[in-house]
Amino acid sequence: MNLKKFYATICATMLISATALSAETDSPSEVRAQEIDYDMDSGVVQASGNVFVSHSQKSKSKTAENNVPSEVNADSVDYDMNTGIVTAVGNVHLKYGSDWATGGRAMYNVNTEEAYFSGGVKVSRENFQITCDSLSNDGAGHMQADGNVYGVQNLPPSQQYPNGDTRTFTGDHVDYYPDDKKHFVIPGGGKITNSDGNFTANHIEGWVDEEYYTGSGSVHIVNPPRELEAGGDRVDYYARENGKAVLTGNAWAIQNNNTMRGNRLTVYLTDDRKPAASPSTRQQTTAVLPHEILTTEPFRN
Repeated sequence: MNLKKFYATICATMLISATALSAETDSPSEVRAQEIDYDMDSGVVQASGNVFVSHSQKSKSKTAENNVPSEVNADSVDYDMNTGIVTAVGNVHLKYGSDWATGGRAMYNVNTEEAYFSGGVKVSRENFQITCDSLSNDGAGHMQADGNVYGVQNLPPSQQYPNGDTRTFTGDHVDYYPDDKKHFVIPGGGKITNSDGNFTANHIEGWVDEEYYTGSGSVHIVNPPRELEAGGDRVDYYARENGKAVLTGNAWAIQNNNTMRGNRLTVYLTDDRKPAASPSTRQQTTAVLPHEILTTEPFRN
């Protein structure tokens, strides 16, 4: 029998101890599966059938002092203990602390936290989730999501939103920086939606934690509750300030049969105590549109 290699096949879960598997003494690892092939020469573990891999390491967070466990569940897993790379296939579920991600296939480096997922990907971090076709994480706070990207944040009830609120964004490609106030960039154009309506633009950025979003290029705002449409070259949207949207460059707003245009136009989307839209004094071309003039007719656009 070759003592440097063993093959284990069991009907129930089998455990290779953390001492045998760990490439770093202060970062213990554990593998459980129905079938495990462990080559001591190469340090590669091949496992299949209800595979579970865990790895404990120091958190990279400046505020956390405890070890942060990472866990991988999949139908089959190859684990190179020398490089720390886990390749998982089938019903993949990765958990890192309270964050998690799922997909059809994944590669994950337990040492650097780099990861790549493909096939029906879903990622969750606190109250924020992203779904997409594929996603990569460089381990340094930068994620890239591609294909049918959909991000959603569920806000708890507040004075401004008594029933809570749901914020979403969509696009074909999204760069996401979760440690930077949940900053995201949609360079190829996309849409942001909440209970007040939505806006589209050719380039969108947002800071979810601050509820501040910007859009540039062919900006278009649709606000059904106030029967309002607006647009311009750029928008700065401040969700916490009564849904204030500041439009600049060829700005316009239409409410029922009332229209205003100017270089700078401020639109309030959530607070009925303010006018729906107001241009600066120098750019004013029509009267301010007060909320009282709204009719009960449904919004047609």
